[in-house]
Parts: sequence; structure tokens; C-alpha cells
Amino acid sequence: RAGKSAEAVLKLEARHSAGVLLVTVSDDGAGVDLEKVRQAIVQKKLAIPSVANRLSENQLLDFLLLPGFTVKETVTEISGRGVGLDVVQNMIKSVRGNLRLSTQAGRGMRVQLQLPLTLSVLRALLVEVAGEPYGIPLSQISRTIKLKRDQVQKLEGRPHFQISGQSVGLLSARELFEISDAALAAPDLSVVIVGDRSDLYGLVVDRFLGEKELVVHPLDPRLGKIRDISAAALMEDGSPVLIVDVDEMVRTIEKMLASGGFNHLNEQVFPVSSPRQKKILIADDSLTIRELERKLLQSRGYLAEPAVDGMDAWNAVRAGQYDLVITDVDMPGLNGIELASLIKSDHQLKSIPVMIVSYKESESDKLRGMEAGADYYLSKGSFDDQALLQAVSDLIGEAHA
Repeated sequence: RAGKSAEAVLKLEARHSAGVLLVTVSDDGAGVDLEKVRQAIVQKKLAIPSVANRLSENQLLDFLLLPGFTVKETVTEISGRGVGLDVVQNMIKSVRGNLRLSTQAGRGMRVQLQLPLTLSVLRALLVEVAGEPYGIPLSQISRTIKLKRDQVQKLEGRPHFQISGQSVGLLSARELFEISDAALAAPDLSVVIVGDRSDLYGLVVDRFLGEKELVVHPLDPRLGKIRDISAAALMEDGSPVLIVDVDEMVRTIEKMLASGGFNHLNEQVFPVSSPRQKKILIADDSLTIRELERKLLQSRGYLAEPAVDGMDAWNAVRAGQYDLVITDVDMPGLNGIELASLIKSDHQLKSIPVMIVSYKESESDKLRGMEAGADYYLSKGSFDDQALLQAVSDLIGEAHA
């Protein structure tokens, strides 16, 4: 009689809007008879007639959310008990959402759930770190790779690898999440690459568990802010999965790198040096020279560590134990001559040999270096691999005691 099809239409829609997830259920039925609602309110003594007559449409619909409220006169398997919308309302409140009802007489009814966006479904890569699963949003992963250990090189004393012509620093997820010190035994490294195009980081995890759609749940506020974690989800068996906040994690990585963190992966990727291996500190503000000298010395069995300038070297030599310091002269801040003088004037450090490698070749320059306490002065102009290795051998002997 209303001109509708004999087959009803029930619509279920979901979309993001203005920072919330909207889930809408609507039908093309008769809608809610608002006068029946008004009569039921009076009959159940929820309001006196004069008040019930003044209630607006939205106020009348809100009564449908009360426990036990119904306009049905008989109870069936699917209606009449007044618990349906009450259950929905309680669930929505538990996740800090809102519920809205609307109706059009003879046209249908609509129920809209407004949920916090953090409760949306997230497609993530599941990874395992120290026996625990973590979810990393796929949208924030540049790529994932299996990396052979012989593809890893050291740059500035830290593990790196090359991908598409770009150098990517390697970091340990175990160390980042502060959960385990055990070394990785797998022959290949499982690496998740995150960050932007200019700064990429490779996060080494124990293994990949695959992609999965996760229903995201906010963390209990009593836990406070958990570093690098945004939310959680549940697996089919009820076990929890922490979801990584990639943006915050990248900021944490940058802070830890700036403060000299992330030492654990060096032990995972590179063999731990023998305690009798001789250790050399290389101070030079040129990355090219530092790496050239470091690789040359390491090829002969020495343990070589870089310092980016004189002050960095001075801090390092006081904090560590070195058999030799190799330094340039012209460096910002503390130059090589001043560094040599500081080392030789310190009663605890003065026994450490200091070699100056510099472009300055005049006799006066060499004299300045020797007067500062340098044990050897090598000119970069006449520099060759054998000359450096021979000078090192003359000063401290072979790589192993």
C-alpha cells in the first residue's frame, strides 16, 4: 500500500569522517511510531502525560535506549524484551562513542554509531620480537626485506646496508623496545624499513608473521603513555598484540642515534671482538678519510672506531680504552694539535701513542705536532695504505697482542 517493494532493504555502511568512524544501519521499513513511544513512556510511568507531550522527536527516540523499554505488546524471539538498543548503547559508551537514532514515518529508521577513529580496522604487518607479536601499520612501511649478513657494512661504526642506491641504517627492535638482549641466530635478518625518503631506517625483527587486519583498541589510560606504542588488538585466540606508533618510533630512533644509543645490533651482526684485539680511535672531520682509514685498519685485524672531530675524540678517549689515536689537524672546535696536547698532558692517557695524519707537510707543521706530543706525523700528500699500516705497526705492533 505504501508503494514499496515486497523485499525489504537493510543497509550497513561504514566510513571515516572528521576523525571518527561512522557505522550506519538503516532500513526502509515503517520507521518508529513516535506516538506509540509517547504512550509507552506514560504507561511505564517514566514521565507524566504533560511532560511526555512536550518531548521532541530526539528525546522520544532516546527512550528506546533504556533497558527494558519497548513499544511491542508481545514478546517474540527477536523483539519485545527491550534489550537490543540497550546492549548497543552500553557497548558504545564503553569505547567512548556516541549513538544516534533517526526515523521517518513510513520511510524507515537509521541507527548511527560514532566511534573513535582508533577503533577502526587496521591492516598491519605482524612481526615477532623476543617471542612477542607486534603490529606495524602497512601504510607506514616503506618495504620489508630479508637481508643477508654479508650485505651489512659499517658506516660511522654502525651497521648499514644499501638499497636502491640509498644507505639505510640498521637498528635492533629488541633494543628499541627494551625487551631482550639475546642475539639473533638466523642466517638472514628480517628487516622492516620505515621513515621518509630522506631518512630510512631498517628495523631488525626476529621474524615476519604475515599481514593481518586488526581491530584497534585504545590502551587502558591507567597504563599511561607507552613509548612507541599507539594501541593494541586481540588475536583470534585472545592473545594481545601491541601496535607500533611508527611516527613516534622514528623520532625515538633519531634521539637514540644522536645520543649514541643502539649498540646491541653491532653484536648481532658483527662478531664480538677479542679482548686482546688492539683498538684504534680515528679522529677526522672527513667521512671519506675516516672510513678509508677504518676499513684499512680493520682489514688488518685492528678494531677501529671513528670520531667526527677533536672534541668527539677527546670525549671518546677519556671514556674508552684505546691503544692508539690517529687524528687530523684541521678540525672544527678542538683541532688535532690541541687533542694531542690534551692527551699527552693527562697522566692517565699520556701513554697512548698519537699519530697525526695531515695535509700540512712543512717542517714547521711537523714540529708543532711533535712538540704537542705526537708520536708520529704522516703526510696525507704522500699517504698510502702501506705507509699507514707500517706506522701503526711501529707504534703498537700487530693487531692482536
